[in-house]
Amino acid sequence: MSDTPENGAQPAQPAQVTSRVLAQYIRDMSFENILAQKGVSGDAQPEIQVQVNLDARKRKVDDQYEVITKLNITSKTKEKGEPLFVLELEYAGVFQVQGVPEEQMHPYLLIECPRITFPFLRRIVSDVTRDGGFPALNLETIDFLALYRSELARRAEAEKAKIN
Repeated sequence: MSDTPENGAQPAQPAQVTSRVLAQYIRDMSFENILAQKGVSGDAQPEIQVQVNLDARKRKVDDQYEVITKLNITSKTKEKGEPLFVLELEYAGVFQVQGVPEEQMHPYLLIECPRITFPFLRRIVSDVTRDGGFPALNLETIDFLALYRSELARRAEAEKAKIN
């Protein structure tokens, strides 16, 4: 018995997803060692905050996208909240993506692509904080799916607030 439909047509195969990293680079970076500039009184137990933002844009070449991970990392003393350092970093990856349906492209770019570049971004943060005079900061793995979902929820709330 054959699996072909009655009209003889072959069942539609889903498009094969292919993704290649064409380039990765630092778009912008700033590191300020405030501790060395101004000094801090007492014991400097750090408290670190990491903010992550993502951006993706289509490039002029077909099937190419630039995905940017933006980090803003601040370290302050736990006791008095005095700043120790600030690291701002924009890390980009250029991807060639084919076979992803249009309605799934946005989540693919903002979830899968940052997962690919994250180990390189983590290494840069570690090296810069160490070279900047602090213990190397090894970022915890970022859950880009949860980040994407929270951004969708935030946008839905903002739209709801506009309507009311």
